[in-house]
Amino acid sequence: MSYQQALSGLGAASSDLDVIGNNIANANTVGFKQGSAQFADMYASSMATAVSNQIGIGTRLSEVQQQFSQGTITTTNQALDVAINGNGFYQLSNNGSVVYSRNGVFHLDNSGNIVNSAGLQLMGYAADSGGVVNSASTVPLTVPTANIAPTATKTITAAFNLNSQDAVKAAADFDPANGNTYNASTSVDAYDSLGGTQKVSVYFTKTGTNTWEAFAGYGDPVSQKTDLGAVSFDASGNMTSGKSFTFTIPNGADPTPGATQSLTLSLAGTTQYGAKSGLTNLHQDGNSTGELTGFTVGTDGMLTGNYSNGETKALGQIAIANFNNQNGLQNMGGNVYAQTAASGAAQVSVPGSTNHGTLQGGAVENSNVDLTSELVNLITAQRNYQANAQTIKTQQTVDQTLINL
Repeated sequence: MSYQQALSGLGAASSDLDVIGNNIANANTVGFKQGSAQFADMYASSMATAVSNQIGIGTRLSEVQQQFSQGTITTTNQALDVAINGNGFYQLSNNGSVVYSRNGVFHLDNSGNIVNSAGLQLMGYAADSGGVVNSASTVPLTVPTANIAPTATKTITAAFNLNSQDAVKAAADFDPANGNTYNASTSVDAYDSLGGTQKVSVYFTKTGTNTWEAFAGYGDPVSQKTDLGAVSFDASGNMTSGKSFTFTIPNGADPTPGATQSLTLSLAGTTQYGAKSGLTNLHQDGNSTGELTGFTVGTDGMLTGNYSNGETKALGQIAIANFNNQNGLQNMGGNVYAQTAASGAAQVSVPGSTNHGTLQGGAVENSNVDLTSELVNLITAQRNYQANAQTIKTQQTVDQTLINL
């Protein structure tokens, strides 16, 4: 009997050493979750006639339990390195089948797919060309490499302070080439539908107490001017009329003779105080075409593309999956797990929703292996192995005593 018990103990201690050794070997594996060997004793019920007389016949490995505690998060500044803070796993497509991982080191392949080092594709919610995310189902995420489309300017917002103490000028004598015929001005590049730029200028001429005349000019130098109308202020310097004007400029994207592009000039926020005239805000809502220059990943998994024209656009959203029983997942190696009946079905949602952790872009989750504890466990496992070997040695001595009778 002692041989069987000791052999089972040796096997258990050996398995414990294997688990501990595997933990130590993966101390630097991103997203690795350490294992813990769990054991159960064994009894042969036919070997005893009464419960109080039962003698165990050894031990066995009952399971290797994964410890899914949070690993520390380290910043890498790599755009597609992503760490999960809290519960959840990335969904990865393995030739159509879905596996799960905590390893958030990703990169783009030559087709624009977001993949890990083994070529498994990261899954999430796709975004359409307008940046609208479809959360109906998850798909492998792909980053479009084409330039972002240009947008024609529709509205120019220009806020000024116009000096209430400026001299009055005759609006009828306005000439954009003569700075003495206006009191304040600015210019901005407007975009046509093909992303071409067109210089648009705005001018103000003081025509009386609390009244100004607004003009628009097109071209560089100005080849076309438009009298927009009067702008009025009250005694407190607040605008009372002339807050918005609509005018047209030639449409550089349309070869049709006489084709025009309509623009709205918003003067919201413009004031008339006794201080030097100047611009306080200037913005136009168009943009040129742009190339993708980088990415950012938000805490909610939103993947945002940054473009050379200063625009940003949602490219997709990373989804994460949670399970009722994480220890029911099957470890497939390569830092990925497979769903099983024991784990329960994957609960897929956006990061930050109920029972789902958040994401941190430009960072990775380190292995949760505690090397100090594992080295202590290693010594304990070694002692257990030696003690079971001593049981065999003692039984040999007993057997030899019997033989010598």
